[in-house]
Amino acid sequence: MHAQDDRDQFAPPRPPGRLRAVALAVLAHAALLGALTWGVNWKTSADQPAVEAELWSAVPQQAAPRLSTPEPTPTPPPPPEPTPAPVPPPPPPPAPPPPPPPPPPRQVEPDTREADIAIEREKKRLEQAKKERQQQAERDKRERERKEQLEQEKKERLQKEKDKEKEKAQREKAEKERAEREQERREKAEQEKKKQQQAQAEAQKQAEAQKKAEAQKKAEAQKKAEAEAKRVEAQRQENIRRMQGLAGATGGDTATGTAQRSSGPSGSYGGKVAAKVRPNIVYPDVVSGNPRTVVEVRVAPDGTIVGTRITQSSGNKAWDDAVIRALQKTDTLPRDVDGRVPPSLQLDFSPKE
Repeated sequence: MHAQDDRDQFAPPRPPGRLRAVALAVLAHAALLGALTWGVNWKTSADQPAVEAELWSAVPQQAAPRLSTPEPTPTPPPPPEPTPAPVPPPPPPPAPPPPPPPPPPRQVEPDTREADIAIEREKKRLEQAKKERQQQAERDKRERERKEQLEQEKKERLQKEKDKEKEKAQREKAEKERAEREQERREKAEQEKKKQQQAQAEAQKQAEAQKKAEAQKKAEAQKKAEAEAKRVEAQRQENIRRMQGLAGATGGDTATGTAQRSSGPSGSYGGKVAAKVRPNIVYPDVVSGNPRTVVEVRVAPDGTIVGTRITQSSGNKAWDDAVIRALQKTDTLPRDVDGRVPPSLQLDFSPKE
């Protein structure tokens, strides 16, 4: 695997000239190691004796142990210098030593440069492996952080979706409640409207009934007024006729009337009136007992009924009203046997006669 492949895509770019710097560093370390090796070899060769000699004896002898070098003892202070004595003559010079034997062949030191290079390579490999492990740890850390971030985003997204669903459910519930309230309000408004319409219809019906009753009362009043006018006119005409006939009156000395002759309804006149009025009595209810209603009827000379008045009630208002309606429907009464109609009559009406 190349270094370019191992480099993380998120790592900073390498500075330019790195290979050249690494090569110079390797050369400097190699030169330093060479100098150190040469210095060590030089020190070792300098400690060796310059001359070696081997002596052989005719009789083998055991060599004595090597004297150990005693530790230096402190030297006492020098005594005072004596009086200088006369200097003896110098001894003769010693004989020259024999020529030294040739030095033994120098041991060749092992070349440690390859080992140093291998060590340097191993160090570099270890550093590279450490760096790769660090990069891998960083990548793993970033991957974990990325996964944690994705997991957190997923949780937040799920939470948001749950919140949206909850909000949607609450909104739907609120809309449903609002729709129910609106429906209830419309139903109440419709009921109120129906009640108002019913009340208006009832009021209109009552108004129409009242208007109709007023119209009927007005018509009855007008009819009564016309009948009263007719009665007044008939009474006036009757008075005129009576005044014209006073000259030939036939009453006795004690008579107090104003007519020319005494007059009254015949015995059969009541039956004739009852026969004409009774068919007009409409009373579908069952009457308990036999109530009796007495009505005063005012009649014009031509037989037209101009007024009615109950002088004695039967105690049953429905029966009394039925009798009055029958007289109003009859309108005119029949003439008596003499061709005249009494101006005022007392009529009795009972359900059972």
